[in-house]
Amino acid sequence: MRGDLLDQAERHGEPGRFMLQNPRMLKVDLSGTGGFFYAKQGSMVAYQGDVDFAYEGAGGAAKLFKKAFTGEGMSLMKVSGSGDVFLAKDADEIFVLELEDEQVTVNGKNVLAFESTLRWDINRVEGASMLSGGLFNTTFTGSGMIAVITYGNPVVLQVDVPTFVDMQSAVLWSGGLQSSVRKTARLGAVVGRGSGEAYQLALSGDGIVVVQASEGHPPPPSSA
Repeated sequence: MRGDLLDQAERHGEPGRFMLQNPRMLKVDLSGTGGFFYAKQGSMVAYQGDVDFAYEGAGGAAKLFKKAFTGEGMSLMKVSGSGDVFLAKDADEIFVLELEDEQVTVNGKNVLAFESTLRWDINRVEGASMLSGGLFNTTFTGSGMIAVITYGNPVVLQVDVPTFVDMQSAVLWSGGLQSSVRKTARLGAVVGRGSGEAYQLALSGDGIVVVQASEGHPPPPSSA
């Protein structure tokens, strides 16, 4: 058998590493991960070996309560065993970050997978209210790898001046940044790309923010 399709052969890397097979598919070798890692529920597209997938919910009773109250959080599965696991989500772009005793805040819907060595919790952005959409996000702390997905190519902005981002377009930002919510001066002004244009995530300090080129996947068309 011959053809360009066969050029897309499996890539091999170090055990335990999160490794991109291509811009839209992640491979995780379970050896070296401490025996398990966490992934977005339903993101497995293939696996080889003796692998178990267990529903993890929101990651514990306290996080489940926060998820129910805030709408933020991740439906997770615990992936364990031995072998290789391949993950993807709606052919979104995938990017791998490695934290080294650091903290980063991520929009829960943009999380694809992360190592069990990372601690995480759901936190509210300072100044956010139910009127401004709540704006609860997930904070990761420690050392380990995390894979995030974006719908559309992202841009990384250096936050060295006050920076304002559409809430649905913010993928992640540095843990050391000060965050708040800014209300557009004139409610009638169409500033952003969607229904949340009256409020923006305001960031200041020294760090970065990653912004995707959309507010996420459009809702499916109505059958009516």
